[in-house]
Amino acid sequence: MKRVKLFDLIGLALLSALFLINLQHAVAADAPKEVRIAAVAYSKDGKTGFNGTAGVVDSEGWLRTELQKQNIKLTWVPIPPQSVATTINEDFANHSIDFADYGDLPSVILNANGIDTRLIVPGGRGNNVYLVVPPGSTAKSILDLKGKRIALHRGRPWEVSFERLLAANGLKITDFKVSNLNPVAGAAALVAGNVDAFVTLYDAFTLEDKHLGKIIWSTKLPGQDWKMRAELWGAKPYIDQHPEITQIIATAFVKAAYWTSQDANKEEFIKTASLNGIPEDVLRKEYSQDSVTWKSRWSPLADDFVANHYRVVAAYSKQNGLIRSALNTDKLFDRRFLDGALKSLSLESYWSTADTAKDASKPAPKT
Repeated sequence: MKRVKLFDLIGLALLSALFLINLQHAVAADAPKEVRIAAVAYSKDGKTGFNGTAGVVDSEGWLRTELQKQNIKLTWVPIPPQSVATTINEDFANHSIDFADYGDLPSVILNANGIDTRLIVPGGRGNNVYLVVPPGSTAKSILDLKGKRIALHRGRPWEVSFERLLAANGLKITDFKVSNLNPVAGAAALVAGNVDAFVTLYDAFTLEDKHLGKIIWSTKLPGQDWKMRAELWGAKPYIDQHPEITQIIATAFVKAAYWTSQDANKEEFIKTASLNGIPEDVLRKEYSQDSVTWKSRWSPLADDFVANHYRVVAAYSKQNGLIRSALNTDKLFDRRFLDGALKSLSLESYWSTADTAKDASKPAPKT
């Protein structure tokens, strides 16, 4: 009897070992060999680079190294600025990317159409939007442009910023003759005199520097929730299946935001960012004289400020027929990876929600 029991125990141990080996092989088989992150890209001297925080993550190299330890290849998917929203949404729908660093409005539209993504790391306090008119224009505010021709790339994040300007002045988008043009075509239309105004980003300063346009309004004025936003988004199926890899990626983006937010690194960040063809002095104008501090600008906190912004974006999308049914934006947030990153980097107290609340409470910019 003892011999039988001994054999039974040995057999059980062998079966357990075989089970563990098979389990390890199964886990290894399930582990992805590649992670694909889409981001706005530029090309210079035959080399491709990426804008903003994604550019810092790429150049810093920490993410690539950490993924290599897991035998995972990091693939950056370059997206041209002219077609960011459409291209990334299509890529998420086709399962050809796993993560993307891009804007708020297209993300809302994508989720409203049944493609589940999650906001992993917020992209700071937002980027500025500008209203530009020809240099000889007599328009001083949006009220002076009622009934005029305006170049606006529909479905892009700055559309919501522009709509909030209209609403604050008792106007609607139907009060204007809107030409749906991407930033490059919009700038060309303004210069050619084919439109009376142009809604754009910091390239507005390039137009001013060349005396081809003048800025009459921007979200630099108080009211930080009027800025447009871009964040790190992840495909929900991928996140659910690979939370440990998602955590590594989230930590890399928070690490990059922390580095960028330090005053000592500001000039280096601007020099690197200028490689995309935007002159350094244009970038300095974008970042100067703003109602949000440099440190706060890069805050990745997923606080009420960000949550309320997405409720506004979703409401605008529904009211203007960009989505068919209301979207519960609270479900878009998966905060566990941000929390994990802040904890592992000892940054739980580095950024303050109080600073954000103070920025958001300032009067909104109207005309």
